[in-house]
Formats: sequence, structure tokens, C-alpha cells
Amino acid sequence: MSKEEVNIELSNSNTENVTSTTPDSTKKRWKDHFSYLFSVEFIIILLLGQFLSFCITCTIVTSGKLAEYNLIAPTFQSLLTYIALFLIYTPINIYKKGFRGYLEMLKTRWWKYLILSIIDVEGNYFSVKAYAYTSLLSIMLLDAWSTPCVVILSIIFLKIRFHWSQYLAVLICLGGIAVIIVSDFLEGKDLHSATRPVLGDIFCLLSATFYAISNVTEEYFVRKRPLYEVIGQLGFYGSIVSAIQLAALERTELAGVIWNGELVGILIAYTIVMILFYTGAPILFRLSSAAFFNLSLLTSDFYSLTFAIYLFHEKMYRLYPVAYVGTMLGLIIYHIYPATKPKINEDKDNDEQNKEEVKDEVKGETKGEARDKSVETAV
Repeated sequence: MSKEEVNIELSNSNTENVTSTTPDSTKKRWKDHFSYLFSVEFIIILLLGQFLSFCITCTIVTSGKLAEYNLIAPTFQSLLTYIALFLIYTPINIYKKGFRGYLEMLKTRWWKYLILSIIDVEGNYFSVKAYAYTSLLSIMLLDAWSTPCVVILSIIFLKIRFHWSQYLAVLICLGGIAVIIVSDFLEGKDLHSATRPVLGDIFCLLSATFYAISNVTEEYFVRKRPLYEVIGQLGFYGSIVSAIQLAALERTELAGVIWNGELVGILIAYTIVMILFYTGAPILFRLSSAAFFNLSLLTSDFYSLTFAIYLFHEKMYRLYPVAYVGTMLGLIIYHIYPATKPKINEDKDNDEQNKEEVKDEVKGETKGEARDKSVETAV
């Protein structure tokens, strides 16, 4: 290459660098970011988040109906959900991996899923227990701790770097919760219902922290492993942990329950909603993040009020629609600028290889034997 050609190439590269930082290029980048808000992918992410938020509302309503029948047993309710998840997703896991691959997975990763299950079970337990001791205002305020907790854990353990616009989105969403709390305070709603407020507030903080750890851990797992494996193993070990805890803590509560068809129907409805929730949450972790998942759930308070209006003839508080719009605005702002994805390499299962080895064994011929035969043939 001649000296003139080198100079021309250098000048072209400099020109590209200059044009890449011009106002027009910056404007184009922002235009691209805003155009994502109208994409099918973002609409799916937004709607999935609101579907999961609606599921949370349904669990609150059904848990309230169960309490009317004196069934206040969070571990028992969780046990039914975990058993259902195990029965649904474990056969899929075995089919995909083969029985040998499934046993290998149990041997190598059982302790990871056990830890995740313990955290998840205790998050559910303390969440329901908090309702029995503290006021709804305290629960709403302290539950909001899970969102900044997830952000902090994502930065530390998943190495996610958030854009300033995403921090702004988090503040706007939390501002929506603040508006709801102020609205309830001004209306005099639920100010004196706390029976043991200190204990209830501690339970609420524990629940929010356990949920945050569970969400970040599950996001890590679903980015490395197949969804059916993570959900199935959460169901398996969650069932074991819940059964042990049920035997230790909730035998008396269950003994005093008078069972009837309506109670069983409500319990089935609760379990179905939780299955949908546990199925959709890891999908949202993959499509977006645990942080966006937690922000999406903040709208559940508005949906709860909607239920209360139609079921219990509550009135619409003036600031609730403002809070809902503010929270939805925060969710949209969160996705204007994409956060960096965690640098997690997905584990590649040799599912097909395992299946082929099983087929060879059925034929009485392993891969090693096949190789020996080929060598003998060559000789």
C-alpha cells in the first residue's frame, strides 16, 4: 500500500469517527431507542409484566377469601403450587434430557436449586405472615424495598450496568407507590389495623429481601439453564422444604379448617394463578430483567383496588389513577435505553448426545464399541 493510500484511508477513518459523534448520529441513536417502544418485543415484555402483576392481585384476592374460611396457611398454599410445578415441568425435563441426563443434573446442581427453593419458600411465608401483624400501608411501603434491593444485587452479582434513564425509571415507579401510600393516608384507610406492627414490619422486610435474592438468583439460573429445568427443580425442592415447614408450623391451622366445595375451588384457583405466575416470571427475566419484573409488580396495588371496587364496592381514590399512570410511565422509560445484559454464558446440555448414547446402548452398542468396530474394519 502506497503512502497516499494510507493517508486516504486514515482520513476516511477520521471522517467516520467525526460523523459518528455528530448531533445527527446522536439524534438517530435516540430515535432508534424510542422506536423500540413500538416494537412487538417491547409490547410483549410490557404486557407480560402487567399479566404477572395481575396474577399477584389474584393471589391477594384469593388469599383473602381463604382467610374468610380460616385457612391462613401460607406454607400449605405454597406446597400445592410447588407440587404442581414439579408434576408439570419434571416430565418435560426428563423428556428433553433423557433419564440419565436428568440424574446427572440432580447430582451436579441439586444444592443450587435447594438454596433457591429455601429462599423462595421463606419469601412467600413471611409475605403472608406480614399481613396478619402489620397494616397495609406498612406492607406497601416496605415491600417497595425489594425493587432497589434487586437493582443493587443485579449490579453486584450479575454485573449489570444500568443507564441513568433506568435509575430515573425506578425512582418514577417508586414515586407511584409513594402516591398510593399518601392517598391511603389522606383517606384514613387502614391506619389502625396493625396488631403487632414491629413484628409485621420485620416480616415484611424479610419477605422483600428474600424475594429480591430469589429473583436475581432465578434470573441467573434461567440465563444459564433451560426454563423447564429451573421451574421443575424449584417445584421439586420447594415441595420438600414446604412439606417439612408445614409439618413443623402449620399442622394446627389445617386441623381447624372446615373443608367444603367453595373452599377447595378457591384453593385450586389460587394454585392455577401461581402456576401461571411461576411460569411467566422466568420468561420475563430472560426477555428483560429481574429489576423490570419488580417494577412491573408495583401496579398490582391499582389492580387490587379495581377488584375491591367491583367485589367489595370500595370507592376509587383520586390519586390511584395518577399513581398507575406514573408507574406505567416508569416502565416505559426503563426500556428507552437498553441495560447491559449480564455476562452469563448459557450452559449447553448434550441432550441429543445423551439420547443417542441411550439408543446405542439399547442396540447393545456404545460409541466406544462402534469406534472399535470401525478400527477392526480398517485393519
